[in-house]
Amino acid sequence: MPRYDLCLAWNWEYDFGFVQSMESACARQGLLLYQVRADNLDQVLGALTSGELSFAALHDRASDSDPRFQTLVDQARIRGMFCINPQERSRWACDKAIMHLEFIAHGLDIPHTLLLAPFNEQPDLPALDFTPLGGSFAIKPASGGGGWGVVLQAMDRGQVETARREYPQEKILLQAHVTPRRLGGLPAWFRILYCDGAIYPCWWDPQTHVYRSVTAEERFRFNLHPLHEIPLRIAQICGLHLFSTEIALTEAGRFLAVDYVNDPVDLRLQSRAMDGVPDAIVENIAGRLVRLVERNRPSTHQM
Repeated sequence: MPRYDLCLAWNWEYDFGFVQSMESACARQGLLLYQVRADNLDQVLGALTSGELSFAALHDRASDSDPRFQTLVDQARIRGMFCINPQERSRWACDKAIMHLEFIAHGLDIPHTLLLAPFNEQPDLPALDFTPLGGSFAIKPASGGGGWGVVLQAMDRGQVETARREYPQEKILLQAHVTPRRLGGLPAWFRILYCDGAIYPCWWDPQTHVYRSVTAEERFRFNLHPLHEIPLRIAQICGLHLFSTEIALTEAGRFLAVDYVNDPVDLRLQSRAMDGVPDAIVENIAGRLVRLVERNRPSTHQM
């Protein structure tokens, strides 16, 4: 029976560069990688059921957008596979309403935010004071990623009512806009990737979405140490192996977590997409994920 150390399920064409990095990292560590895509999913599920194929671990980057992969995730749980970012934990951590409350409870600094119940639970919107949100604010459904359902320049109650009706099962966050200070000519807005204890802070322009790694010299010159400290605290809260978050530094000197926890992480290579992640970071993440799998690999696969 073929036994593989890691099953990598993916269905986004732009993940190809990351998948190549995972293949190379597995080869260096002497681990066997098996790719599951839409075109071989049924075949793989059949082989798992018949015992012709087994995996020790799963990294799922497909079920969030294609429910056909859910059976593979369920099989991983039933068979006791080690899972990178277990699905239940990921869903909990990526609920913005839950993380909003968790961040407050753990003393993390966040923008002023109003949290609203789903329309289905509370059709009549109570009286709200929008003044602390400023002249405009963002409307964010609690679930989903990649900007799904987000209204960036909301200004009145009518837009909030519309969003609640459009996503009636969603808790809604109304978040004050954050204006970052400028450091060295750049907006002090950062996207930070976390992987198994490692922190990868990047300058991330909210307009162009272009990444650039924060250098050690910049970290000390601009006193950016919280860009390492805050993601470590977030990791303790959310319990994920891999995620991204966004942090902005305000004119008042506050480091605000403006986008809490994102999974799956967009890992397009910068060499292939202008707004991709620097290649060296993606390669480093792949190496760390493979070593994570290796640390959790049983001496024999019990599938």
